Amino acid sequence: MVQGISHITFIVADLDRMEAVLVGILGARKVYDSGDRTFSLSKERFFLIGDEPNAIWIATMEGDALPTRTYNHVAFKIDDADYEACLGRIRDMGLDVREGRSRVSGEGRSIYFHDHDNHLFELHTGTLGERLARYAEEG
Repeated sequence: MVQGISHITFIVADLDRMEAVLVGILGARKVYDSGDRTFSLSKERFFLIGDEPNAIWIATMEGDALPTRTYNHVAFKIDDADYEACLGRIRDMGLDVREGRSRVSGEGRSIYFHDHDNHLFELHTGTLGERLARYAEEG
């Protein structure tokens, strides 16, 4: 049986540039760097976001950037009080902030941004429970 998500891997052209995004915006901490060794397909680094035992394991591997941008994305939960600070850090890094989709009030706010390799990230202030409750009101 599936117990949850083990890890998320991003293929990136520049490991240092992606590390700056993960550490500077998502508050990740690096826990492993393969250096010039390749135990997997290429050089890789591992990061943790959040506190144990529920920390999220993010792996980055050196490779070609995605050829195009899509709406496929990973969303990370943030507090509403941190929204403006997160948006400022994203803009300070020169990353492309995408307009969010239209929303009904009560389902939270989102910041969408692309990294240098065309991965789309979302920072979201709401929860699934809040969204489902709000949608149920629309009946």
